[in-house]
Amino acid sequence: MRKSFYYLISAVVITSCSTNPYKASEKVYDAKLKTLKDQISTKEPQPLPYVAETAISIDTLYAKQLHIFKDSISKMGSTPLQNGINTEWIGTVNFNLRKPNFIIIHHTAQDSLQQTVKTFTKTETQVSSHYVISDNGKVVQMLNDYLRAWHAGTGSWGKNTDINSSSIGIELDNNGTEPFTELQINSLLALLTKLKKDYNIPAQNIIGHSDIAPTRKKDPSALFPWKILAEKGFGIWSDEFSETAPLDFNVEQGLRIIGYDTKNLSAAVIAFKLHYIQSQVDDTVDENTKNTIYSIYKKQ
Repeated sequence: MRKSFYYLISAVVITSCSTNPYKASEKVYDAKLKTLKDQISTKEPQPLPYVAETAISIDTLYAKQLHIFKDSISKMGSTPLQNGINTEWIGTVNFNLRKPNFIIIHHTAQDSLQQTVKTFTKTETQVSSHYVISDNGKVVQMLNDYLRAWHAGTGSWGKNTDINSSSIGIELDNNGTEPFTELQINSLLALLTKLKKDYNIPAQNIIGHSDIAPTRKKDPSALFPWKILAEKGFGIWSDEFSETAPLDFNVEQGLRIIGYDTKNLSAAVIAFKLHYIQSQVDDTVDENTKNTIYSIYKKQ
């Protein structure tokens, strides 16, 4: 009996001291996690083609918020579930950061870069963007590309109803009534060149705030040069000589397949025309509008 007791004690000791079978993979997990934490923590200015390097000071609220996210992705261990089961933690070695798949372009509807930066650095405004581009071409980055900014609000594109979680927001310093400057558009093109390459963002996923929120937003305005962007590979544009849409072509279905929320069809038509037929921004669906919708629909 005593011998059996000693065997039992020895087995418990050996088991408690045995090597964690996942020790090697946990080590890889920790190393990759540290790399990713460093990646989302970087505040270094990024060089862009033909755009001067820009650095901004980071306030303590930003640093505090970033610290919270760094800590949250490091949490490992058991989590209790409502059915009384606790999860078991075993770290995988196959992971990376989620990458953005959309770029949403806005105008600030404010009067200066400084005013917009001030707005985005106040907690009570609850609004932000990854980049702000001044009318003189200066580019300010305010959030790491991998982090979630609050620029899109309630909106959707196709079946994606959480645009903030899958997009990069770019704000252009413009009050909504003035033309966009050449310096500003050149900097935007340089930034889009970098972002599209870095994240392999499809051309058709570079859209405007009004596209994803047709009942609420009108930015960027009808003065924004979407055609120029499309010619450079950032967005799409209708063919120069649009094919006549079939007689049975359903405009609402076409807009919905492009990505628009058509619950309010009038608002969806206006948003489409704000982007693609800027000389006539209304809810009239004439032959030209129908043919243009058909042209964009075929490019999806």
